[in-house]
Amino acid sequence: MKLLISPASPFVRKARLLIREAGLTDRVQEVEVSTTPLATDTSVMAANPIGKIPALLRGDGPAIYDSRVITRYLDALAGGKFYPEARIWEVLTLEATADGIMDAAVNLTYEGRFRTPEMQSAAWMDAQWGKASRGVSAINERWMSHLSGPLDISHMAVACALSYLDLRHDARGWRAGNDALAAWHASFSERASMVATKPG
Repeated sequence: MKLLISPASPFVRKARLLIREAGLTDRVQEVEVSTTPLATDTSVMAANPIGKIPALLRGDGPAIYDSRVITRYLDALAGGKFYPEARIWEVLTLEATADGIMDAAVNLTYEGRFRTPEMQSAAWMDAQWGKASRGVSAINERWMSHLSGPLDISHMAVACALSYLDLRHDARGWRAGNDALAAWHASFSERASMVATKPG
């Protein structure tokens, strides 16, 4: 199998984390592509008509895409450890919260990177940060007990979301008022999978 990636993408990183945590590195080849919202790589477009990464090319079926689909598929191949049925709705909800933070943060990045200054909307950018900030606060206030439990995909998603905020929006200071989550993230960032997938 081949995973189409761009290392800075938090959605890609989530899939890369699961590959390492699930012991699938010998089964999935990571192929780096250069793609943007305005210039989609042809291999990405062939795999995913929406033109987004990650996309997983399989030898025994059509390509699959969307990070949540890919991680669920790969986890199933590895035995289903990281989507535990006993707490599946909590896991999926926390993963969705983290993905929402990523989505807002990526939109904020794109506004600054791909729209000319005169076209950028400060109000829209503030609204995107508001979504990300509320998500971070909700995790800090409601989900720390879950993050203290056995490793699952939601831990990986949260770590990728917070690390992306550090990468692209560090000046906005997500840690303020979120001490428990900041401490958790510092510890989680030391995992071998996090170190191996840190954008250069």
